[in-house]
Amino acid sequence: MEALAQLSDSEILKELARRNEKKEANKKAYNDLKEEHIPQLFSRLEQWSEDGEAIKAEIYQGLKQLIELKFETYSAKTNQKSHTFSASNGQSITIGYHVTAGYDDTVYMGVAKVKNFINSLIKDEDTAKLVKQLNNLLKPDKKGDLDPKRIMELKQITKEYKDFELLEGVEIIENAYSPRRSAWFIQASFQNNVGIDQHLPLSIASMNFPKGFDLSFLIKEENQ
Repeated sequence: MEALAQLSDSEILKELARRNEKKEANKKAYNDLKEEHIPQLFSRLEQWSEDGEAIKAEIYQGLKQLIELKFETYSAKTNQKSHTFSASNGQSITIGYHVTAGYDDTVYMGVAKVKNFINSLIKDEDTAKLVKQLNNLLKPDKKGDLDPKRIMELKQITKEYKDFELLEGVEIIENAYSPRRSAWFIQASFQNNVGIDQHLPLSIASMNFPKGFDLSFLIKEENQ
Protein backbone atom coordinates (compact mmCIF):
# COMPACT_ATOMS: atom_id res chain seq x y z
CA MET A 1 0.00 0.00 0.00
CA GLU A 2 2.86 2.39 0.82
CA ALA A 3 4.46 1.67 -2.57
CA LEU A 4 1.20 2.42 -4.38
CA ALA A 5 0.78 5.67 -2.46
CA GLN A 6 4.00 6.95 -4.02
CA LEU A 7 2.76 6.36 -7.57
CA SER A 8 0.73 8.64 -9.81
CA ASP A 9 -2.80 7.69 -10.81
CA SER A 10 -1.68 6.36 -14.21
CA GLU A 11 1.17 4.40 -12.62
CA ILE A 12 -1.24 2.89 -10.07
CA LEU A 13 -3.54 1.75 -12.87
CA LYS A 14 -0.60 0.15 -14.71
CA GLU A 15 0.60 -1.59 -11.51
CA LEU A 16 -2.87 -2.92 -10.73
CA ALA A 17 -3.21 -4.15 -14.31
CA ARG A 18 0.17 -5.90 -14.03
CA ARG A 19 -0.80 -7.58 -10.79
CA ASN A 20 -4.16 -8.63 -12.20
CA GLU A 21 -2.47 -10.02 -15.30
CA LYS A 22 -0.07 -12.02 -13.09
CA LYS A 23 -2.98 -13.31 -11.00
CA GLU A 24 -4.85 -14.41 -14.13
CA ALA A 25 -1.70 -16.11 -15.43
CA ASN A 26 -1.33 -17.95 -12.12
CA LYS A 27 -4.98 -19.04 -12.28
CA LYS A 28 -4.44 -20.40 -15.79
CA ALA A 29 -1.26 -22.19 -14.74
CA TYR A 30 -3.09 -23.68 -11.76
CA ASN A 31 -6.00 -24.91 -13.90
CA ASP A 32 -3.66 -26.26 -16.59
CA LEU A 33 -1.68 -28.13 -13.93
CA LYS A 34 -4.88 -29.63 -12.52
CA GLU A 35 -6.01 -30.80 -15.96
CA GLU A 36 -2.62 -32.42 -16.52
CA HIS A 37 -1.99 -34.01 -13.12
CA ILE A 38 -5.40 -35.12 -11.80
CA PRO A 39 -6.23 -37.58 -14.63
CA GLN A 40 -2.73 -39.10 -14.33
CA LEU A 41 -2.96 -39.50 -10.56
CA PHE A 42 -6.55 -40.74 -10.76
CA SER A 43 -5.44 -43.36 -13.26
CA ARG A 44 -2.86 -44.60 -10.75
CA LEU A 45 -5.51 -44.88 -8.03
CA GLU A 46 -7.88 -46.59 -10.46
CA GLN A 47 -5.21 -49.16 -11.27
CA TRP A 48 -4.49 -49.64 -7.55
CA SER A 49 -8.22 -50.22 -6.96
CA GLU A 50 -8.47 -52.76 -9.79
CA ASP A 51 -5.33 -54.56 -8.55
CA GLY A 52 -6.81 -54.59 -5.04
CA GLU A 53 -10.03 -56.20 -6.29
CA ALA A 54 -8.06 -58.88 -8.12
CA ILE A 55 -5.83 -59.59 -5.11
CA LYS A 56 -8.84 -59.75 -2.78
CA ALA A 57 -10.52 -62.32 -5.02
CA GLU A 58 -7.26 -64.26 -5.27
CA ILE A 59 -6.87 -64.38 -1.45
CA TYR A 60 -10.44 -65.57 -0.91
CA GLN A 61 -10.18 -68.13 -3.69
CA GLY A 62 -6.82 -69.30 -2.36
CA LEU A 63 -8.24 -69.91 1.12
CA LYS A 64 -11.45 -71.54 -0.09
CA GLN A 65 -9.78 -74.97 -0.26
CA LEU A 66 -8.36 -74.56 3.25
CA ILE A 67 -11.79 -73.71 4.67
CA GLU A 68 -13.45 -76.64 2.93
CA LEU A 69 -10.69 -78.99 4.12
CA LYS A 70 -11.03 -77.66 7.67
CA PHE A 71 -14.77 -78.37 7.65
CA GLU A 72 -14.17 -81.84 6.23
CA THR A 73 -11.35 -82.67 8.65
CA TYR A 74 -13.25 -81.63 11.76
CA SER A 75 -16.62 -82.86 10.45
CA ALA A 76 -18.36 -79.64 11.34
CA LYS A 77 -19.53 -76.45 9.72
CA THR A 78 -20.01 -73.33 11.76
CA ASN A 79 -21.65 -69.95 11.33
CA GLN A 80 -18.45 -68.12 12.22
CA LYS A 81 -18.01 -64.79 10.48
CA SER A 82 -14.24 -65.07 9.96
CA HIS A 83 -11.49 -67.62 9.45
CA THR A 84 -7.85 -67.20 10.47
CA PHE A 85 -4.97 -69.23 9.09
CA SER A 86 -1.46 -69.04 10.53
CA ALA A 87 1.85 -70.40 9.28
CA SER A 88 4.75 -71.54 11.45
CA ASN A 89 6.76 -68.44 10.50
CA GLY A 90 4.26 -66.20 12.33
CA GLN A 91 2.43 -64.96 9.25
CA SER A 92 -1.34 -64.96 9.55
CA ILE A 93 -4.28 -64.15 7.25
CA THR A 94 -7.87 -63.61 8.33
CA ILE A 95 -10.83 -63.34 5.95
CA GLY A 96 -14.46 -62.80 6.80
CA TYR A 97 -17.23 -60.26 6.95
CA HIS A 98 -18.53 -57.62 9.33
CA VAL A 99 -22.16 -57.56 10.41
CA THR A 100 -23.98 -54.37 11.28
CA ALA A 101 -27.22 -54.12 13.20
CA GLY A 102 -30.25 -53.36 11.11
CA TYR A 103 -34.02 -53.24 11.51
CA ASP A 104 -36.90 -53.14 9.05
CA ASP A 105 -39.41 -50.29 9.18
CA THR A 106 -41.77 -52.12 11.57
CA VAL A 107 -39.28 -51.36 14.33
CA TYR A 108 -40.78 -47.87 14.67
CA MET A 109 -44.15 -49.36 15.64
CA GLY A 110 -42.47 -51.34 18.39
CA VAL A 111 -40.48 -48.35 19.62
CA ALA A 112 -43.66 -46.23 19.77
CA LYS A 113 -45.46 -48.83 21.89
CA VAL A 114 -42.53 -49.17 24.28
CA LYS A 115 -42.14 -45.40 24.62
CA ASN A 116 -45.85 -44.95 25.31
CA PHE A 117 -45.54 -47.28 28.28
CA ILE A 118 -42.22 -45.87 29.47
CA ASN A 119 -43.50 -42.29 29.46
CA SER A 120 -46.58 -43.35 31.44
CA LEU A 121 -44.26 -44.24 34.31
CA ILE A 122 -43.35 -40.62 35.01
CA LYS A 123 -44.82 -39.63 38.37
CA ASP A 124 -42.01 -37.84 40.15
CA GLU A 125 -38.32 -36.98 39.87
CA ASP A 126 -37.17 -40.51 40.65
CA THR A 127 -39.38 -42.16 38.05
CA ALA A 128 -38.34 -39.47 35.56
CA LYS A 129 -34.73 -40.64 35.96
CA LEU A 130 -35.82 -44.23 35.36
CA VAL A 131 -37.71 -43.20 32.24
CA LYS A 132 -34.63 -41.39 30.94
CA GLN A 133 -32.52 -44.52 31.46
CA LEU A 134 -35.07 -46.67 29.66
CA ASN A 135 -35.34 -44.21 26.77
CA ASN A 136 -31.56 -44.28 26.42
CA LEU A 137 -31.84 -47.99 25.65
CA LEU A 138 -33.94 -47.01 22.62
CA LYS A 139 -31.48 -44.36 21.46
CA PRO A 140 -30.30 -45.07 17.89
CA ASP A 141 -26.64 -44.94 16.87
CA LYS A 142 -25.13 -42.54 14.33
CA LYS A 143 -26.54 -44.62 11.48
CA GLY A 144 -30.02 -44.55 12.97
CA ASP A 145 -30.05 -48.18 14.12
CA LEU A 146 -30.89 -49.51 17.56
CA ASP A 147 -28.27 -51.37 19.56
CA PRO A 148 -29.28 -55.07 19.85
CA LYS A 149 -27.44 -55.35 23.18
CA ARG A 150 -29.51 -52.50 24.60
CA ILE A 151 -32.69 -54.12 23.33
CA MET A 152 -31.75 -57.33 25.17
CA GLU A 153 -31.20 -55.26 28.30
CA LEU A 154 -34.57 -53.57 27.79
CA LYS A 155 -36.23 -56.97 27.38
CA GLN A 156 -34.88 -58.11 30.73
CA ILE A 157 -36.23 -54.97 32.40
CA THR A 158 -39.68 -55.28 30.80
CA LYS A 159 -40.15 -58.73 32.33
CA GLU A 160 -40.78 -56.93 35.62
CA TYR A 161 -43.91 -55.31 34.13
CA LYS A 162 -47.02 -57.21 33.11
CA ASP A 163 -48.07 -54.77 30.41
CA PHE A 164 -49.32 -56.17 27.10
CA GLU A 165 -48.44 -53.10 25.00
CA LEU A 166 -44.92 -53.03 26.42
CA LEU A 167 -44.30 -56.74 25.81
CA GLU A 168 -45.80 -56.48 22.33
CA GLY A 169 -43.60 -53.48 21.54
CA VAL A 170 -40.42 -55.30 22.55
CA GLU A 171 -41.49 -58.34 20.53
CA ILE A 172 -42.06 -56.17 17.44
CA ILE A 173 -38.59 -54.66 17.84
CA GLU A 174 -37.01 -58.11 18.16
CA ASN A 175 -38.84 -59.42 15.10
CA ALA A 176 -37.78 -56.35 13.11
CA TYR A 177 -34.11 -57.13 13.70
CA SER A 178 -32.47 -57.72 10.33
CA PRO A 179 -28.65 -57.78 10.55
CA ARG A 180 -26.72 -57.28 7.32
CA ARG A 181 -23.23 -57.93 6.06
CA SER A 182 -21.40 -54.62 5.70
CA ALA A 183 -18.01 -55.59 4.27
CA TRP A 184 -15.85 -58.55 3.32
CA PHE A 185 -12.42 -57.99 4.79
CA ILE A 186 -8.87 -59.31 4.75
CA GLN A 187 -6.47 -58.87 7.65
CA ALA A 188 -2.85 -59.96 7.68
CA SER A 189 -0.26 -59.97 10.42
CA PHE A 190 3.30 -61.11 10.95
CA GLN A 191 5.78 -61.40 13.78
CA ASN A 192 8.63 -58.91 13.86
CA ASN A 193 12.19 -59.79 14.83
CA VAL A 194 11.29 -59.86 18.54
CA GLY A 195 8.18 -61.98 18.09
CA ILE A 196 5.56 -59.24 18.40
CA ASP A 197 2.53 -59.45 16.10
CA GLN A 198 2.20 -56.54 13.69
CA HIS A 199 -0.59 -55.86 11.23
CA LEU A 200 0.24 -55.57 7.56
CA PRO A 201 -1.37 -52.31 6.33
CA LEU A 202 -3.85 -53.13 3.58
CA SER A 203 -5.70 -49.84 3.16
CA ILE A 204 -4.38 -46.52 1.92
CA ALA A 205 -5.29 -44.87 5.23
CA SER A 206 -3.30 -47.40 7.27
CA MET A 207 -0.23 -47.44 5.04
CA ASN A 208 2.85 -45.50 6.07
CA PHE A 209 4.61 -43.09 3.73
CA PRO A 210 8.14 -43.95 2.62
CA LYS A 211 10.76 -42.99 5.20
CA GLY A 212 11.62 -39.30 4.99
CA PHE A 213 8.55 -38.38 2.90
CA ASP A 214 7.90 -34.66 3.45
CA LEU A 215 4.30 -33.74 4.34
CA SER A 216 5.02 -30.22 5.53
CA PHE A 217 3.22 -28.78 2.48
CA LEU A 218 -0.06 -29.97 4.02
CA ILE A 219 0.52 -28.67 7.53
CA LYS A 220 2.10 -25.28 6.94
CA GLU A 221 -0.45 -23.47 9.12
CA GLU A 222 0.26 -25.79 12.06
CA ASN A 223 3.98 -25.17 11.75
CA GLN A 224 3.67 -21.39 11.74
